[in-house]
Amino acid sequence: MGENRITPIRFELIHQSKISRARVGKIYTPHGEIDTPNFVAVGTNGTLKALDNQTVDAIGLQLMFCNTYHLLLQPGPEVVRRAGGLHKFINRKMPIITDSGGFQVFSLAYGSVADELKSRGAKKTDGHVLKINEDGVLFRSYRDGSKVLLTPESSITAQKAFGADIIIPLDELPPYHIGPEKLRASLDRTHRWEKRSLDEHLKNPQGQAMYAVIHGGVDPELRKASCSYLTQHPFDGFSIGGSVGKNKTEMVEMLQSMLPRLPEEKPNHLLGIGDLESVNLCVPLGIDTFDSSYPTRAARHGLLLTQEGGIKVGKGENANCFGPIEHGCKCSTCQNFTLAYVHHLFKAAELTAYTLATVHNLHFMVDLMRRYREAILEDRV
Repeated sequence: MGENRITPIRFELIHQSKISRARVGKIYTPHGEIDTPNFVAVGTNGTLKALDNQTVDAIGLQLMFCNTYHLLLQPGPEVVRRAGGLHKFINRKMPIITDSGGFQVFSLAYGSVADELKSRGAKKTDGHVLKINEDGVLFRSYRDGSKVLLTPESSITAQKAFGADIIIPLDELPPYHIGPEKLRASLDRTHRWEKRSLDEHLKNPQGQAMYAVIHGGVDPELRKASCSYLTQHPFDGFSIGGSVGKNKTEMVEMLQSMLPRLPEEKPNHLLGIGDLESVNLCVPLGIDTFDSSYPTRAARHGLLLTQEGGIKVGKGENANCFGPIEHGCKCSTCQNFTLAYVHHLFKAAELTAYTLATVHNLHFMVDLMRRYREAILEDRV
């Protein structure tokens, strides 16, 4: 099935570390190259919060994540399609990845991982999610209350209109605290949904790649079964989804067991994980790309990332720091403004504060991944 089709992306393995499973590679897409391992910033509505896309391109973020759920509700796939696709609509020259929309819908049903751990996975009763069955998920729009049915086919139709370089099939996201029988049933449904998504995608690939989503929670046998099933189909890469554990130890154990089961000749992506500790733990395991809102969210909360650790910009001691946020940093914030000025902007509640802090944090992440690649090439990671 599909073995002879022209793949829209190509993955080149450049170097495999001699001391770990860490690797350096390159993903070739219609909108440019992605060096791996790499960090993927989240631009929920087609923009990273506080930044325009010309600034994001200038920082050098090679892959940007946009959320189908939000774009489906506003402005809608037809508007984006008439604009010429997401790249033209948001004026981004470099690669884009979109998710299926399922993550946000199921988050409405079960809450965040933190919510799960407090409530042990009790289903939320806010009325947003109306029905989950074999067809898909019926939910109410948070914008106007209208009913929306998200199916594997409708998710792919939307992502075709958006025209992202990498797209994701619809999957079910069960909570961390779920019984083994229900987790197995959820995994089986996810596999059926992913196969339907792939079939819909292959009707008109239009230069897009599709990554499968490996599920199974922290159950090693279910993760093994998911890898076994999904690697039989012509996906262009593999993302790791579902619950990855209640702590970093569970996540690492799950990934150590699962990653060797994925084909080395295709890229992989860890969905929704990208804080500094997790990146440091997962790069040696062989993860190629990470997406997270961590650095941009941290910036808006006044936490500036540096190689020496985080700086809480609001601290009084920063009022008289007339050098850059980080010496040697080449971001436009550090090249043009002082830490004292950024401190002042936060204290004055000026919106420019968020922009300057986000520019710095995003540049930090881009440069951090460059340093990881250099370390892997030198077999230091």
